[in-house]
Amino acid sequence: MGFVKVVKNKAYFKRFQVKYRRRREGKTDYFARKRLIIQNKNKYNTPKYRLVVRFSNKTIIAQVAYATIEGDKVVCDARSSELPRYGIKTGLTNYPASYAVGLLLARRLNQKYGLDETYVGVEEVDGEEYLVEKEGDKGAFYCVLDTGLARTSSGARIFGVLKGAVDGGLDIPHSSKRFPGYNAESGDYDAGTHRSRILGEHISNYMQTLLDEDEDAYKRQFSAYKKEGIMPDMIEEMYTKAHAAIRADPSPAPKKEKPEGYKPKSYKRARMSLQQRKGR
Repeated sequence: MGFVKVVKNKAYFKRFQVKYRRRREGKTDYFARKRLIIQNKNKYNTPKYRLVVRFSNKTIIAQVAYATIEGDKVVCDARSSELPRYGIKTGLTNYPASYAVGLLLARRLNQKYGLDETYVGVEEVDGEEYLVEKEGDKGAFYCVLDTGLARTSSGARIFGVLKGAVDGGLDIPHSSKRFPGYNAESGDYDAGTHRSRILGEHISNYMQTLLDEDEDAYKRQFSAYKKEGIMPDMIEEMYTKAHAAIRADPSPAPKKEKPEGYKPKSYKRARMSLQQRKGR
């Protein structure tokens, strides 16, 4: 047998540096995070705000947060699980729901800082590119989009949240290149296509197609819509009313008061006396 060089020898393992926990878990891209959170030194302790958007199987979570040494601090939070309050009972992870969550977060944040009357944003959805301009003494709330590990492909739902937040009056640097309706070859942006996505026209068209061609597939795929009595021609009106309701009252729902003598459920084993431990 020939000589085999030992690559991972004792010296290698002595010098091995373990990666950060969230890198090992595959949850955080620290290369991107470093560039999102580092603030200019001449701005001292000024927070650098990020619009953090995350998707789970059942929920869309949008938060405005800033980084500190102790960890990230969340300034404002909005979730798609709140949308039933505003009339969107089902389809809580699609593109129209993404827009509604972004709009809810923006209106809630502006209300918190007293900017809701100054920076109204786009009151009627038109899909046009909109950039907030300074009005009065106070500037619009500025933050940058944090997409995490999500793929930023054209037309992705994450940009629906971005569009909703911008239309709600937040100042977020962006372009229309990743929005639905942008043509990469010609460089043209069709606002009408984006508007139809925001108001769920693609959903209503598909619902109508299934209803006409395969009723069993319609009952299977749109059972939640059927249960709520939502028909294809009601989709656009549902989202339009939801946007108006969000603008009317973006404040979070009041917390339910816990009954007197409430004890949280504990899964720990009950404490045993010495005699009980000996008698086991």
